[in-house]
Amino acid sequence: MEQILADAVVMKRERGRHQSQPLAGQTWALIFSKSSTRTRVSFEVGVAELGGRPMFLSAVDIQLGRGEPIKDTARVMGRMIHGAVFRTFAQSDVEEFAQFSGIPTINALTDEEHPCQILADIQTIQEKLGVITGKVVTFVGDGACNVPVSWMFAAAKLGFELRIAAPKKFQPSVALLKRAGGKILCTADVKAAAKGADVLYTDVWVSMGKETESAARLKALKGYQINQSLVKLARPGALVMHCLPAYRGKEIDAETFEANAGTIFTQAENRLHVQKAILKWAVS
Repeated sequence: MEQILADAVVMKRERGRHQSQPLAGQTWALIFSKSSTRTRVSFEVGVAELGGRPMFLSAVDIQLGRGEPIKDTARVMGRMIHGAVFRTFAQSDVEEFAQFSGIPTINALTDEEHPCQILADIQTIQEKLGVITGKVVTFVGDGACNVPVSWMFAAAKLGFELRIAAPKKFQPSVALLKRAGGKILCTADVKAAAKGADVLYTDVWVSMGKETESAARLKALKGYQINQSLVKLARPGALVMHCLPAYRGKEIDAETFEANAGTIFTQAENRLHVQKAILKWAVS
């Protein structure tokens, strides 16, 4: 992670004049079962800027969408392409594809994890606040979705405190907390979680695939919004972050979003730079 983050700084600084093209002559497939803006654009641009050829494949474009087993698709594609970026529902699908394809496979999002997002977020934090070690990151909202789960894994690895403010039903399981390790606090008290934090972070209340739970989720999470009163509890100069898309008036109010748009859209931009660093690492 530290190497990827260091390389991402270089990728950003030297964009358009990279000294090497680690993906030269390679074709990378972007296999997306879930729709995307930032992930697709950043990976397509990233592969191209590192000398490779991106090939976008939605589920309806290939036989996966008609029920072909993951392992069969993987064994075919592994003989033809050089790497894959997989955005799908089940974490097990990405792992199975990697196992049977035998090629570098990047998790571009599953229901369980979103590692590329968190690496880009950490790059943003370190640009603005310095090294993340020792900082306090507070996540507000659905604390059991893929974004806070990936934050949990990062906290133990990089030595920062993670606070998750969510109703009990939306907090990560004890088993997952044990697996992650690190300094993680889960609480239903959003004000206590925000007090003295270096970063306030949120995500949508209704993730892709959870649309049938929309009404119940909106009701349960109503009090878990990042707004001006919550920001005042954090450390002076604290960052407000959102991985986008944002639903103003729900997980964050419009005033707070616009006041922190510079940080939020830097997060989005840094998806490109950190993912180029991941691609470089994957073929090194």
